[in-house]
Amino acid sequence: MSVINNSSMLPMSSGEIPQFDVDRAVDIENKQQAIADFLEQNGFDAVLLQEPSSFAWFTSGATCVQGHRSDPTAALFLTPDARVLICSNTDSGKYFDRDVAGLGFQLKERPWHEPRQVLIDDICRGRNVASDRGFGQTHDASHQIANLRLRLSAVEQQRIKSVGATIAHALEACARNISREQTEAEVAGAVAHRLIRHQVVPESIQVAADGRNARYRNWSYGNDPIRRYCVISVVGQQHGLHAAATRTVCFGEPPQELRARYQRAALVQSTGMFFSVDDWEMFETWNRIRRIYEKFSCSTEWTLAPQAEVIGYEPCEVRCVPKSEFRWAEGMAVFWHPSVGQALLGDTMVIEKRGIEIITPSTNWPYLEIAVKGTSIIRPDILRREP
Repeated sequence: MSVINNSSMLPMSSGEIPQFDVDRAVDIENKQQAIADFLEQNGFDAVLLQEPSSFAWFTSGATCVQGHRSDPTAALFLTPDARVLICSNTDSGKYFDRDVAGLGFQLKERPWHEPRQVLIDDICRGRNVASDRGFGQTHDASHQIANLRLRLSAVEQQRIKSVGATIAHALEACARNISREQTEAEVAGAVAHRLIRHQVVPESIQVAADGRNARYRNWSYGNDPIRRYCVISVVGQQHGLHAAATRTVCFGEPPQELRARYQRAALVQSTGMFFSVDDWEMFETWNRIRRIYEKFSCSTEWTLAPQAEVIGYEPCEVRCVPKSEFRWAEGMAVFWHPSVGQALLGDTMVIEKRGIEIITPSTNWPYLEIAVKGTSIIRPDILRREP
């Protein structure tokens, strides 16, 4: 394969030239083979990828959007032995100088003022093409393509662990520095600032003051001041991969009701994490967390909000729901975030062959020790700040 260089571009300084990443190159070659196998098994000539999550997955970390979920600026056309990047002349320099340099991509370029769909129609014409959007005459294979990215490679696991640690650090640093009477929006802005400084894109930020999330489980943030306590939850993205975490901070001693509900939520979360086992079906895990809810007389709480999802190139790749026969697998990342009333816990973990690894670890933070089947699981507690 050849790499197209744009000789009309001004030369870069040596500091701008990206270093070749051997691990990333191997990761992309493995994904090329996965695509080749998918095409052969399903009788397709090629596959067209336009979703940002698909683009980031195949390129092992490049992005095809500007800003927050804007219209993609590029697409990928993949055959068993070729990978073609489709974009405008405005964007080709950035992609081939910085994002996919030396990684075996070819270029199909169009003038910026012509619709990208015209070029895509031309390249797909006369071929039996699958796609992740069901574009034009292509066959919608979005579900099969999504399944290809669920189990993270070694490179991807290293990256998601890095972004998870960054998110947890930013979240906890913000919680240690907020003040009473700050508004939810001000806290959300402080969290976003810390994430962006480390090139983590805030996909979702929730700040709920004084129990607001008991009524509104998917609350984002508003202009209300924080007087007693607040729950901060973040989903962030870097290199296309998402991780998420939640922490609770209280000014003074936590209210007794919050403390009791928090401990129940921690037990549910620990149980869910412990039983997210390689090759188990999801309903087997679900039955165990439901029994915890029933045991502590809060059996309807799970009906009020989602409990967990497989997370990765999408904030929610697969939702954890009752009766699901979806199988957990080694290498999947899972965000567990059960809630009981105003109490909410959230952390991201990776399933390993012999257990789990929590990738949003706490640092200098109070903790709870939860025992599940004789195994101790450390969970973040409520941070108590001086009133």
